[in-house]
Amino acid sequence: MGHDGRKRKVVTMSQEKPETDRTLTTALAEAATTAGYAPSLHNTQPWLWRVLPDRLELRAVRERQLPATDPDGRLLVLSCGAALHHARVALAAEGWRVAVERLPEPGDGDLLARLTASRADGADPGAMRLVQCMQVRHTDRRPVGEERVGAGALDEIGGAAAAEGARLQVLDADQVLELAAAASHAANVEAGEPQLREELLYWTSRAEGTGLPPEVLPEQQPQTTVPGRDFGRPGTLPVGPGHDRAAVYGLLSGDEDEPESWLRAGEALSAAWLAATRLGVSVVPLSGVVEVPGTRQTLRGLLAGMGFPYLVLRLGVADPAHAGPPHTPR
Repeated sequence: MGHDGRKRKVVTMSQEKPETDRTLTTALAEAATTAGYAPSLHNTQPWLWRVLPDRLELRAVRERQLPATDPDGRLLVLSCGAALHHARVALAAEGWRVAVERLPEPGDGDLLARLTASRADGADPGAMRLVQCMQVRHTDRRPVGEERVGAGALDEIGGAAAAEGARLQVLDADQVLELAAAASHAANVEAGEPQLREELLYWTSRAEGTGLPPEVLPEQQPQTTVPGRDFGRPGTLPVGPGHDRAAVYGLLSGDEDEPESWLRAGEALSAAWLAATRLGVSVVPLSGVVEVPGTRQTLRGLLAGMGFPYLVLRLGVADPAHAGPPHTPR
């Protein structure tokens, strides 16, 4: 199957091979397709999968990097890490044991991961449930309901992130106020950046299988303590009178600020989000506050200087009065 790097996300390299190899190659191709459900910044889906007879390669698609919003590619690689975790889980759900080489070629920064698989004892029931969660996971930017997320659920979501090498620090009330001030400042900074606004306009006016259609964007800015992103145009998703008083805010972080740590942060984001979906917890990623260097440094202060912030997550229980928004295109 041919590929121009922009219109398709999976490339299959076929050749004559034994039946067992065909079975593996099919499983790899299906895992790459399932990985397309992963979340990404503005639904840019900045990944390309190359399916070989015995392995799967994940590459970054730099044409989908947002140079004004994400000049270092931090969020691009994080998005690809989420797709990587989705592929790993999809293979485990089909009974494959997966080995991952991250950044396997030092001279090729766009080759983010190489996956090889071997037959396991059987399908992983937990992974099978997570694949189902991939298909229903979505981002609802409206205020959450009045029900609070239980401590046990928060521990489980944090544990899922920790298993992938990142930390999810739940912020206390004072820290949420600091986060709100930083997010507001970041929004003001980004509002004054014409190139960034152009990027938003582009990714909210796409007619193809990427970007953010009006149906998933609120028709007005929700009333929340921590402001979400102003997309520069109203969507068509109705917003009620609710607030985010019952929401919990967490800071996803790690020990390093390098491409491999960004990739692992994306894997942790995927793991945490799928765990949350299984538990009935809504997740909204807030990246604006990490996109601006000054406010990213503020977040480091919330970590007491111990580690580097990758992303803010809003966790809550969706308002039962609202039907979930549609899924973004794939």
